[in-house]
Amino acid sequence: MSSFMKIALPALALTGSVYAQSSCSNSATLTIQNAGDATALAGCKTFSGSIAIATGTTDDIALNGIKKLDGNLVATDNANMKRISADSIEEIDGTMTLDGLTRLYGVEFPKLKKVQGIKWNALPNLQTIGFTAEVTEADKINIQNTAIRSLKGINIEQVDTIFIANNGYINEVNMQLGNVSDSMTFADNNEALKITLPNLIWATNMTFRFVGSLEMPSLETLNGSLGLYNNGFESFAAPNLTSIGEALAIVANEKVSNISFPLLTKINDNLQIANNTNLSMIDGFPKLKSVGGAFDISGNMSDVETPSLDSVKGTFNLQSTGNVNESCAFYQPLKDKKLIEGKFFCKGKLVDPGQQGNKPTSQSGSDKTGAATSLSAVNGALGLAAMAAVFLL
Repeated sequence: MSSFMKIALPALALTGSVYAQSSCSNSATLTIQNAGDATALAGCKTFSGSIAIATGTTDDIALNGIKKLDGNLVATDNANMKRISADSIEEIDGTMTLDGLTRLYGVEFPKLKKVQGIKWNALPNLQTIGFTAEVTEADKINIQNTAIRSLKGINIEQVDTIFIANNGYINEVNMQLGNVSDSMTFADNNEALKITLPNLIWATNMTFRFVGSLEMPSLETLNGSLGLYNNGFESFAAPNLTSIGEALAIVANEKVSNISFPLLTKINDNLQIANNTNLSMIDGFPKLKSVGGAFDISGNMSDVETPSLDSVKGTFNLQSTGNVNESCAFYQPLKDKKLIEGKFFCKGKLVDPGQQGNKPTSQSGSDKTGAATSLSAVNGALGLAAMAAVFLL
């Protein structure tokens, strides 16, 4: 009898045959050394405990026969294993962790529908996700540094956290996701990545960096922050979004020329729009009434319109290379009436417009003019808030 049978599965030895069992358990993590060890589990319809694949394993691992795993499935730091599969597993009540499997090209779980967490990293040869039946339930998804082309096979309805980063070949994400309770981050993937979330109604924190296109037509409520950074799309619209619980940041999206939030009435923290080269007019906030933090806009705009605005709790900063005299004429009375409660700076025809705290130079070469005290670090705060959740996986 192998050491695997003597040590790892003492409960099964009582029957004299692994294949006679419909339910198996192991109090500690069961470590599989080779394909034979995996085959020995074929009679376990339910396995209670975690399964780990040894770092020295060179065989393809097939966990056939098991329908439910009540624990984690872990394979890390293995440079030789090429394929892991399970023909019957429908549910994993734990996290599937695959990390540092540099030759792995196949993850085939054709019946898997439910998993507590997916945590994949450093899988440079993995191009497809072999979840044929589609995973429709998952709490946490963290996929980084892979060669996957899409998230096809993962089509969840709700999630706590999603973190998809540094996947240079991924070109499409389209899922039925309806709500995000903690955070969603897409960062530094293929710059042509097309994200379509037609059913997303509410979310907490969302950050998008280097995305080719982004569609969230049903989004109504955002309990946290939305950050759009360095994206390649020419326009962005949130046609049904009515409120933002924290901050909105739209920064360094060089191609964007139109942003539209037609129903948005309230931003509870900062509004930051900066360094969007082609954004010459900001008129996509017709119903915005209140900003609970700072109002901070800078760039090449010739016109900034928020006709319903009547409350800014923090600093007001509007700096532009364009002539924004008419815009400033609208906002100055709000400051005079103390509807803008913080310091006020509004000026156009500047050589180097910048975010609040910047001391710009006018195009005529006049002396630099001081602005108000600096904003809280919206950019960093958004990124950190969204990314921090991933380490909870």
